[in-house]
Order: sequence, then structure tokens, then C-alpha cells
Amino acid sequence: MAATILRSVECMRYNFADLPLHRLMEPVCRATAAITRLDERVSRSAIGAGWMERSHFIDAVASLWIDGELVHLEDLVLHDASMGIRAPTHELTIAYDILRTRRRIFEHEADWALSREGLSQLRGKAADQHCAVMSEAPLEIKSAEPEDDEDPLARYLAEVDAALARSEMAISKALDLSTPSYPKEKASILYEPDWDEDERLAEWQEVLDESAGLPPVLRAVLLLDAWHQLQVLQHAPWLGRLLSASLLRRERVTLSHLVALNMGLKQVGRERRTSRERDTRLIAMLEALAEAGEMGLKEHDRLALARQQMEHRIAGRRQSSKLPQLVELVLSRPMVSSGMIAKSLSVTPQGALKIASELHLRELTGRGRFRAWGII
Repeated sequence: MAATILRSVECMRYNFADLPLHRLMEPVCRATAAITRLDERVSRSAIGAGWMERSHFIDAVASLWIDGELVHLEDLVLHDASMGIRAPTHELTIAYDILRTRRRIFEHEADWALSREGLSQLRGKAADQHCAVMSEAPLEIKSAEPEDDEDPLARYLAEVDAALARSEMAISKALDLSTPSYPKEKASILYEPDWDEDERLAEWQEVLDESAGLPPVLRAVLLLDAWHQLQVLQHAPWLGRLLSASLLRRERVTLSHLVALNMGLKQVGRERRTSRERDTRLIAMLEALAEAGEMGLKEHDRLALARQQMEHRIAGRRQSSKLPQLVELVLSRPMVSSGMIAKSLSVTPQGALKIASELHLRELTGRGRFRAWGII
């Protein structure tokens, strides 16, 4: 039995001792140059924050595309603004989870995502533990039995307080999307009982530690490949791509942005990304990083030009004008609807339509009721 377990553990190990460095160094240098050039541009740019927020949306949708699912960018934007007109699909819920995770990683310190605390929270361990504690510690409710000299009004108010407390607990659990409503060990339909995520994660962390002497960009693609080969998490393959991007932040390769790796992977053929040959996969991922840097530069320059054009249109406006705020909103979202404008700028729906027309934005829907715009 022990020998069988030992063989299974050995099969899980990810070996990268025989890397063909002579083949990998050129794509490593090309990818490093592309993403560092983009990071330098973003760090000095007036639209850096808006560009970064926009890239969160685009990369989240691209992540679903990599995993074989389709989510419309407009649906994700509206869902994030709590203005979706339809019930969210399963794919849209995952895309929104990726969007929030990207924001969370970027808002924390550069080394948070790969720390023990960060990995625990990103995996949902903290949420699981919280759910377990809440389920094991039921709310204590005082007995409503009458006592000597007890005020009937006080007893009635105590019953009301207990009912409100139970309601608040139920609502908080229902609204917390990150907290599962059932323990994993009981959901055999969704989770394989023999799938030891802790063991697989420990093996992946060994790759992180043992690759410390390699160039950061090469380490990032090794971690991504190891994540896929070890299949660390059953239902979150997308998390490995975000952790690889966070390694580049921790190693100070990208100080001002989180690499949109999924955007680059879309430009690389699937047969190369999923090849049986490890070296082919690594080179494909390095090319994806280079593509992400080049595409990010093009998008940044496009947004910078659009900002200049919009600033020309609003030049000379009074200080109380809402147009400068609308410019920042449009730059930070792939699309904006009339409802989003009205909510963000605290104007009426008719006022939102008016100021949107003053910027000469490109209308995306062509509808009379649900109207949305984007940058030309």
C-alpha cells in the first residue's frame, strides 16, 4: 500500500531539470522586453488606471475563452455594475469571479497572492472555514418562556431580535458568492473525493521554490505549465494563470500592471498550448506573454489618442461639468450604458443621454431603450 502511494506521488511530480535553455532564452528575452516596455508606458501614463481596469474585463472574458466557454464582454460589464437584464449564466458567474480575483490580486501587495495567506484566500479556504464555523456554532437564542416579573414587552422584543438575527445570518450567507452553501466533502457529484488539492498545491509550490534561480519570465511559464499538468484545483484552472502573472509582479518585472496573460494565449494556437511536448508548450506560453505585451501597448496608445480627442471636445467647459468624469468612466470600461452613466455621475437618465452625445461616443447597441457606448 505504501509503495502504491509513493508511486502515485512520484507520478505527480513536475520535472523541469532538463530545460533546453538554448531554445528558450530568445523567446524569454522577447517576452521580457514586451511586458517591461508596456509596464514602463503604463507607469508614466495618465490613463494607466483606466487601462488597467479595462484590461481586467478583457482578460477575464479571454480566460473563459481559453477554457472553452463564451462570455460576452458587455454582459460582464453590466453584471459588474449590477445592471444585467438577464439572470447570470454559470459562465458569467465564473467570469465575474475571475474579474474580482484579478482586482483583488492587483490591489494587494505584490507578494500577497503567492503567500500562504493569499493562496488560502484565493482557493476559498478562508470562506470554507468561515462556513464551517458558522454551521458548527448555531445562534444562541434566549428562551421566550415567561419568568417571574418579566416584562411582556421585553420578551416580545427579544423574540423579534432573535428572528432578525437569524434572517441577517441567512441573507449574509446567500449574498456571499465566495462561500459554498455545502461542504466539499459532501458534494461528491462536484468534487472527486480522491482529489487531494493540498498535495497537488504542495507539489506546485515546490516548483515555485526550486525554480528560484531562473529568469522570472521563464519561472512564470513553468509555474503555469506545472499548474495545468498537476491539475491543482478541480474547478479553477484559471487561477494558475493569475498566479503566474502575480509572480511577475512579485519579481518586479511588472510593477504597474498585472499581465493579461489570457489575452496573449488567445493568439497562440491551441494545439501548441496543449501539446504533449513540454518544450513546445513553454515556447507557446512565452510567445503569449510577448503578444500580451504588444497588444497592451496598442490598446494603451488607442486609449491615449481617444482621451486626447475627448479632452478637445470638453475644453472650455465650466468646472461643474460632468464630462471629465464621463471621460474617465469611458476609459475604464469597455462599454458604458445610460444606466451606468446615470449611476456613476449622479445624473438623470435623460442627462446621461445628453452628455454621452456631447462626447461623440460610438453607439454599440443601436436601440432606443438599452443604449450603450464605447470609444471610437
